[in-house]
Amino acid sequence: MSNKDHEQVSIYPFSDEKREELLTKARECVFNWTTRDGWAVGVIHAFVWRDGRGWITCGVHRHRVSAIRRDPRCSLVVSGIAAPDGPNGAITIKGRAIIHDDEETKKWFYPALARGPYGADGANRELTPEEEAGAIGFEERLDSPLRVIIEIVPEKWITLDSDKMAADTMGQLSDDERGPALEADSKRMPDELKKLGIE
Repeated sequence: MSNKDHEQVSIYPFSDEKREELLTKARECVFNWTTRDGWAVGVIHAFVWRDGRGWITCGVHRHRVSAIRRDPRCSLVVSGIAAPDGPNGAITIKGRAIIHDDEETKKWFYPALARGPYGADGANRELTPEEEAGAIGFEERLDSPLRVIIEIVPEKWITLDSDKMAADTMGQLSDDERGPALEADSKRMPDELKKLGIE
């Protein structure tokens, strides 16, 4: 099946390996929640991907904290632009948020967040002395009695591997590299085309 005629994008999912690579390398995300009166709101956050979950932080007095205490359903969106040397594309995670304020979580999270995709132990490369000094300063600023850490537990994934889409546009993507068309592309798109008189 070719994607040259219509806007099918669900057939270009990330592999599990590329999905993990993008989330691990990304430096920021958009965290989304719903207000009491039904508005969807999003804020850009620095974040950490660890143990299959997204982790962010903010002050306990922020509206997003009371919102997710009321309704933990949320989403986290990551663009490949936020991931140096990572895969091209985007990931949306639909999930539920858990709020932490314990010292054990803060102990690993603050160093990990302060060092970005390099991790708390500098696993990907050794930080320069200047970078390490900056990370230590950031950790100190994070360590506030008002601060909480929010864990986002994934329940549904929406992914787009832009490299697959580009390869398909050039006729260089094999059938086994495509994913199944999801409902938006397999049912809703044909229905909309039919309404427009397009077969």
